[in-house]
Amino acid sequence: MDSSSSPMPLQQTPLASPKPSTKKSFVSSLMDIATLKTPSFTEDTYFVSTLKSSEKKALQDLKDKLITSDSSDAAMWDVKLLAGDDKADVILLKFLRARDFRVADAFNMIVKCLEWRKEFGADGVAEEDLGFKELEGVVAYMHGFDRCGHPVCYNAYGVFKDKVMYERIFGDEEKLKKFLRWRVQVLEKGINVLHFKPGGINSIIQVTDLKDMPKRELRVASNQILSLFQDNYPEMVARKIFINVPWYFSVLYSMFSPFLTQRTKSKFVISKEGNVAETLYKFIRPEDVPVQYGGLSRPNDLQNGPPKPASEFTVKGGEKVNIQIEGIEAGATITWDIVVGGWDLEYSAEFLPTSQGSYIVAVEKPRKVAPSEEAIRNSFTPKEAGKMVFSVDNSASRRKKVAAYRYIVRKSAPV
Repeated sequence: MDSSSSPMPLQQTPLASPKPSTKKSFVSSLMDIATLKTPSFTEDTYFVSTLKSSEKKALQDLKDKLITSDSSDAAMWDVKLLAGDDKADVILLKFLRARDFRVADAFNMIVKCLEWRKEFGADGVAEEDLGFKELEGVVAYMHGFDRCGHPVCYNAYGVFKDKVMYERIFGDEEKLKKFLRWRVQVLEKGINVLHFKPGGINSIIQVTDLKDMPKRELRVASNQILSLFQDNYPEMVARKIFINVPWYFSVLYSMFSPFLTQRTKSKFVISKEGNVAETLYKFIRPEDVPVQYGGLSRPNDLQNGPPKPASEFTVKGGEKVNIQIEGIEAGATITWDIVVGGWDLEYSAEFLPTSQGSYIVAVEKPRKVAPSEEAIRNSFTPKEAGKMVFSVDNSASRRKKVAAYRYIVRKSAPV
């Protein structure tokens, strides 16, 4: 930041509120069943030295099979599979892990994947202009990183509830093929920033927004996407976060859950509508979460370099929180971003001059912020020294909410 000022500790004014009912609805109970957690997924480190002896043997056996095959010179993502270095080992271990270290199955998977990549032209797809400008940043897009450094891919298919849009993208077989190519392009761009290095970042995070997703119409496309990714991108996803999940998804999940491996289920995070920001903040810092999901990141922000870090806080039910930023000089400009996940509370901003007898300036008058509103961004240049106070009033609610803010103060240039 361009100022030595720093936020004061949060001042919290709790208000009494009745205890929430412990009785759960049928839908809530189903959601609990769907989210009854298997142990959280632990990503492979890809250090060969930590493998079991049987796994080391499987890795060597896989290399031996490749040496004597037509794929001895094969490469994926600019890495030769028999280069004998760490990058090659990471990729081979991904295929082995996807097939529970069954060498023959892993070898067959590699051969089929190589055939598909050649036929599809996957090595060059990331550079192609496929003409889906209207879908970029809306349907499927890479945006920022999670707290561990994994690139994050967001997926949202709600726009296809519009029949005109659906026909334009999926109206015939050729259009569907072109869309699938574009969807692979998005994934390839994410994979291109992976390290393929033991102990490094070797997979991405998938966030899928199920809000307004047309079920029947997208079944063919989603099945083909899923099949493509499962067959040709093994262990490339560290976590799959489903947000805005409708109640019927929980019913479906509880039905097909027994057919999933524990490893696959451990990657799943399921969040119903209203819990989006709270869920995403567990894995992604607020400054990296898109504004439409309760974060502070706007599409053009990433063009200006790494995002400025945000401070996180919670607002309990029945509580009012004041954030104070002191030491603002006369003529300096303070610019801030602030957001509360699922707002539905009152927000205001005031400037309190240091000089006694001066008037408090209502920079933003108290107003109710709707649940769907994005992060607030504003700025103020005071004529005298003082402090800014942002107020977040959650006294009318019983629910705790996650929140974040950041600011920068630029002093006025000397005359």
